[in-house]
Amino acid sequence: MKKVKVLKACDLELKPFVLADFTQDKETQSTMKKASQKVTKKALKSLANDLGLDYDERQISFAKKILTAYLER
Repeated sequence: MKKVKVLKACDLELKPFVLADFTQDKETQSTMKKASQKVTKKALKSLANDLGLDYDERQISFAKKILTAYLER
């Protein structure tokens, strides 16, 4: 069972809701979006090699398509 604390209205401190406190800057957001939309086969192959994963061309093509579609959303 949870404990509940009852407060009087005079005990509360009200502050205005500022939407900017809860959102990212537009500049940061657009920079992240531009940088992340570019998925290349070369980058995927390099990453797979760095992780020690086996792959073939079909898998790389599929990964590129699925990642590009995901990042565009």
